[in-house]
Amino acid sequence: MSMKQYIDEGEKVLLHTYNRYQIMLDKGDGVYLYDYDGKEYLDFCSGIAVFALGYNNKEYNDALKGQIDKLLHTSNYYYSMPAIEAAKKITKAAGMDRVFFTNSGAEAIEGAVKAARKYAFTKDGSTDHEIIAFSHSFHGRTMGALSVTGNPKYREAFEPGVGNIKFAEYNNIDSVKELVNKKTCAIIMETVQGEGGIHPADESFIKEIRKICDENGILLILDEIQCGMGRSGKMFAYMQYGVKPDIVTVAKALGCGVPVGAFLMTEEVAENSLKPGDHGTTYGGNPFATTAINAVFDQFEKLDVLGNVEKITPYLEKKLDELVSEYDFLTGRRGLGLMQGIVFDTSKKTPGEVAKAALDNGLVLITAGADVLRFLPPLIITEADVDEMVVRLKKAFA
Repeated sequence: MSMKQYIDEGEKVLLHTYNRYQIMLDKGDGVYLYDYDGKEYLDFCSGIAVFALGYNNKEYNDALKGQIDKLLHTSNYYYSMPAIEAAKKITKAAGMDRVFFTNSGAEAIEGAVKAARKYAFTKDGSTDHEIIAFSHSFHGRTMGALSVTGNPKYREAFEPGVGNIKFAEYNNIDSVKELVNKKTCAIIMETVQGEGGIHPADESFIKEIRKICDENGILLILDEIQCGMGRSGKMFAYMQYGVKPDIVTVAKALGCGVPVGAFLMTEEVAENSLKPGDHGTTYGGNPFATTAINAVFDQFEKLDVLGNVEKITPYLEKKLDELVSEYDFLTGRRGLGLMQGIVFDTSKKTPGEVAKAALDNGLVLITAGADVLRFLPPLIITEADVDEMVVRLKKAFA
């Protein structure tokens, strides 16, 4: 069948929860993707910040192939060497003490929220604790994750969600202080808001949040599902600010394509929250998924991925700033590391129409919020890749 015929067949059987672009991707190599007809695309989306290593990394692929021949799954009633090694690597990288492996980012959020509620319950035996989240945040589509997502359009059809959630304004510390009370058990925030429009936390804001949590016995949950795993230039974005969360959620680039997530916590939280029977997962942390994690950390070290992000970020920022100066429908740039966005005057042009035109010109980009075109390239990109991206993006602008 042709690509168009396959797409038509897909429309008949796939649940229509996405307005998919009318292409069918077939394979990838390095920073390029290829559709079923063989057309090449420069990828500046990386599967929404997933493929940090790019495509067809041989050592990563070989590690997974080797584990397939040994053991894919055991259940969490048993130990496995890949899971223990992955736990050692990620806790060390995050500066945390304990980890629970999940199948996705949304599940990591669910576990983090449960851990915070159980921690508070352990302390005082009460079940009326409150959590402060933020407007324009995005934490996932499951009911718990949705309940702390600060965009009403995602929540309204599925209310009521998890109760006792209050929303403050991101980067507005006074709005947080107004909500803090004796019932507040946790504050959850993205270190860099992604879906909401690429908004990094102000340094003074996140440090004040940490101070408020310390002074009031509140847990700080940082969502690093999109901005973590090296995208900021540090392994986790909170390291750019010199703060440490009590609980952190991770996914996306953690497995570089294999569905896996995690939530990590300090020993203090671990000792006073989830106990046997409180939480579980059938597939989470199985030998195959944790082999992927181990391979990712090994490749990060071998390829000096963090060093490359620090090297390339100023060049990407410079090129995006030049675009903002050149085109009157662009009003600004914001971001952290290789998580960048350019802001549109949507009365003149929209990021959605540009993303579609970019695809026609062999460039993969996505939007964020209503007015931002988002750049989430593989963390192995070069200056030449940035230059090629600019060439193709200018064609899309035209």
